[in-house]
Amino acid sequence: MAAGKRGRTVDVLNEILASLRLNGGIVFDAVMRGDWCVVSRYDVEHCAPYFSIPEQIISYHYVRSGTVFAELPDGTVVEARAGSMILFPHNDEHLMYSRPGLEPQDLADVTFPGTDGASSVIRYDQGGAEIALFCGWLGVLSGGHPVLEALPPVLLFEPDDCDTNEWLSTSMSYAAGGLQNDALLVARLSEVFFGQAVRRYLEQPEAAENGWLRGLKDPSVAKALAFIHRNYADSIDVDEIARAAGLSQTILRDRFVELLGEPPMRYCARWRMRVAANMLRDGKHNTANVAYAVGFNSEAAFNRAFKREYGQPPASWRREKAPAPGPTIGRKVSALASV
Repeated sequence: MAAGKRGRTVDVLNEILASLRLNGGIVFDAVMRGDWCVVSRYDVEHCAPYFSIPEQIISYHYVRSGTVFAELPDGTVVEARAGSMILFPHNDEHLMYSRPGLEPQDLADVTFPGTDGASSVIRYDQGGAEIALFCGWLGVLSGGHPVLEALPPVLLFEPDDCDTNEWLSTSMSYAAGGLQNDALLVARLSEVFFGQAVRRYLEQPEAAENGWLRGLKDPSVAKALAFIHRNYADSIDVDEIARAAGLSQTILRDRFVELLGEPPMRYCARWRMRVAANMLRDGKHNTANVAYAVGFNSEAAFNRAFKREYGQPPASWRREKAPAPGPTIGRKVSALASV
């Protein structure tokens, strides 16, 4: 991938991933010895005591020591060694086990409160080699994006050098342990790791076969996306986007529809509303300021456009999406229901 194309793709991908407004944390410190197998899946309700209920969940397991297997319902099996992270972009139910052929165990039998009274641990000891994991989730607050939908059911992130591996291990250990645990730090670290895994996947040939990601890998569409993301708040038109992409309007529109499922101006309008929704969710700006920030000349026009996209006026939508009271900074994120 040429340097210029890679730069455009990364910039757009960074903006899309940031727009997801991920939150979450480490929820389980798992240490298993012997043969074991558990069913793993988070539900949005598990987030309720700690964060706003997310619209989607991305679950993950970081392997601290040993080798572990993850298996999806379709039979796909991923083997992960120490220093690797397994991520499930669609939060699909999966098995985690030490070796194939074992019956899944009830997690309630091996889940206990942590010694500090705030975290939760999984402990299973039948002798033998140790497998240690940090298991957690990321909540998608802003609603899904086609990039997320285009990802495969499982991603395996394996650091490709010792420095990255050591940084990942140290960061996860810090985030998961001690009274200084910061929920915001955990979420940020997890988001960074997820972004790294997505970028790594985007470099693979199979990414070009998966829906929306094909658009990011198309040079002309990537130019058009970068132009839209830089200029969405201006009065741009399809001719300007086509010139930036180096295509005719007709070819640009056809390629957008083929790869992204919608024409460029529709994508621009939806991205503008997504930015506006995130500004409203943050609660730092009133509706009028948000309207002008995303390129509307009047609050009334913005209100109409927002209602078309989200089904209700921005003020009502913001009240509905206001974040629920969450943990204070430094409180450990935990849950007892399921991995």
